[in-house]
Amino acid sequence: MALSKEEKSKVIEQVSNMLANSKLVVIAKYQGTSVQSLQDLRRQARDQGSSVRIIKNRLVRKAMARDHRFTGADLAFLTGQLMYASSPSDEVAPARVIADFAKSEPQVELVAGINADGTILEAEDIKTLATLPTLDQLRGQLAGLIASPLSGLANVLAGNVRGVLNALSARAEQAN
Repeated sequence: MALSKEEKSKVIEQVSNMLANSKLVVIAKYQGTSVQSLQDLRRQARDQGSSVRIIKNRLVRKAMARDHRFTGADLAFLTGQLMYASSPSDEVAPARVIADFAKSEPQVELVAGINADGTILEAEDIKTLATLPTLDQLRGQLAGLIASPLSGLANVLAGNVRGVLNALSARAEQAN
């Protein structure tokens, strides 16, 4: 069913907002993927704070033409059946969602990405982003790095105190 002119302008406005407010937009080909699989992908994306939409390339081009960040950008990658994964809060989640989905659905192919600055990223860059640890994992690693020297220092200080106590107890036994 064709979209009316008002519906198209509404979609263009939504795409403009998505491009302006997302930390990362991942673009992937989905041709040959079942509707059920795409619904599962949308559910997985929602659980990770992302959203996945299928939008006509012509409407995406019009939205990008309105944004000064994309003036002179090569939009040749906007061909075929494309889906757009985005997240307003996480730079890595959309890349991870699509990359994980592509493992179970080999026909899904990463095409490009657009970061918050409007820089168009290559598919290889998106794959690299997808392998990065999550924010929670990074926080855990940082806490471990901070705690490691502190626990080492505590063990050294405790060892010194233990040594003094052992020397005192040995001296006390000699005196008895």
